[in-house]
Parts: sequence; C-alpha cells; structure tokens
Amino acid sequence: MLETRKNGIQYFSVLISLLRDRQAFLEEIRQQVRLENKTISLLVASSIFFALYGTIIGASNGWAQALSSAIKLPIFYLLTLIICFPTLFFFNVLFGSRSTFQQHFVVLLTAASVISVLLFSLAPVTLFFLITTPDSYQFFKLLNVFIFGLTGIFGVKFLYDGMQLLSQQDEVGKGTRTTILRSWLLLYGFVGMQLGWFLRPFFGDPNAKFQLFRAVGGGNFYLDIVHAITQILGK
Repeated sequence: MLETRKNGIQYFSVLISLLRDRQAFLEEIRQQVRLENKTISLLVASSIFFALYGTIIGASNGWAQALSSAIKLPIFYLLTLIICFPTLFFFNVLFGSRSTFQQHFVVLLTAASVISVLLFSLAPVTLFFLITTPDSYQFFKLLNVFIFGLTGIFGVKFLYDGMQLLSQQDEVGKGTRTTILRSWLLLYGFVGMQLGWFLRPFFGDPNAKFQLFRAVGGGNFYLDIVHAITQILGK
C-alpha cells in the first residue's frame, strides 16, 4: 500500500513539475531525460483528471452515464493522439527531424495533460451549473463545448511551443516542419471533433435514456451545436 501511494505521488509530481516550469520540463524531453517515467506519469495523471471531469458532465443522467463518460473522456483524448501521432512523427522525420518516437509522444502527452488539468480546474464551475441549472441541458452542453474549446486552445499552444523547442536541435528543414505542425494541428482538431461525435454521448441529457453510444448516421457536431443554440434562444 505504501508503495502504491508513493507511485501515485510520483505520477502527480511529474505533472506538477510540468506546470511549474514547462521550459525546463520540455528541455528534459529534448535531452531525453527519464522519458519512460514522464510517459507513464502523464498518462496516469491526465487520465484521472479526464475521468473526474467526465463523471461530472455525465452525472445529470445518472450513475451509468457518469461512469460511461468517466471512461470515455480519457479514451477520447488518448485515441485522438494515437490517430494523429504517426502523421506528425513520420512527416517530421521525412523533413529532417532527429527526435525520437518517444520524444514526440511525450510532447503530445504534455499537451493532453495541460488540457486535463485545466478541465479539472474548471470542474467546480461545471458542477455549479450542473446543480443550479438542472433543466437547462442545452445550455450545459454549450457551456462545456466552450470549456473544451478553451482548454483545447491552451493545450494546442503548449504543443506548438514544445514541438518548436524539439526542432531547435535540427535546423535542416525546420521551416517545413513548422508548416507541417500548423497543418497537423488543424488535422488534430478535425479528428478530435469527429471522434467526439462518434463516441457520444458524453453529456447526461436528463430527458433521455442512457446510451453507451449513439448511431453514427444523422447530423454532425456543427448541426448539433446550432440546434442547441436555437433551443436556448427559443426559435
């Protein structure tokens, strides 16, 4: 039990060191310092934070949706990284990057970890609106779309800075890799939105029966947001 507690503290201490001094943390990644430890720690810590936030956004539909969202939200972020990661890595290697597979992956994990921490920091706000607006499901959903978008922007900014630091050791093709990174970030966003639509529902609609997944056909993410806005405006 003591060993388990020590491991738990270690997982979160790695994340705290990332938050306190990200420049030093990214420099350690560039120098390949304890990459395996960083990978495991960031995976565990971020998954816990994602799971906690998932529990909150699914709670208005009962314990089954809360449990489902707690499992699906960490999977959603990890799957998005896994789907998009090979494109970034192999294109970078093709245009002169000498950074390793693990270095690239840890940088991507730092971005996901930052998003998870920001979501966790906003969890009290989300819980407050969940309790005080129990009959405003569409508002609650739009609020969380905004929160996911905001935290995603910060995560992408962190990822961009991390990849730029990693590229400093490889001057050949650096400009091309920067262009690739910017294009990849757009790809990452589109894949994330489509995967989120595929894995829905995450939010607990109190007027709907529990569903682990919904049918893929019919509508899309953008139409669903427009529908939510029109319902709030009463049109």
